[in-house]
Amino acid sequence: MLGFDGVAEVSVVAAPDVRLGERAAAVVRVRTGATLDDVRAHLAAAGPARPKWPESLHVVDELPRTPSGKVQKFRLRHQLREGRLGAAT
Repeated sequence: MLGFDGVAEVSVVAAPDVRLGERAAAVVRVRTGATLDDVRAHLAAAGPARPKWPESLHVVDELPRTPSGKVQKFRLRHQLREGRLGAAT
């Protein structure tokens, strides 16, 4: 996804799943003017098989970071469990 100009940043984390326990969720910060439909179109054009895509996409304004700049994935997982992340597909 980072090869797509519409995506500024992305982080993939484990999201809870009732049946499987966990599933892959991509948390994406898109650039102005880009949409989730644009991200999906890029994935389709890039060629990976659908089973290789993230199982859900969530849009955020900012990714939570540590003082040194690392993405705090534990906070993203917590927000997913509580349903507090942006649009999901």
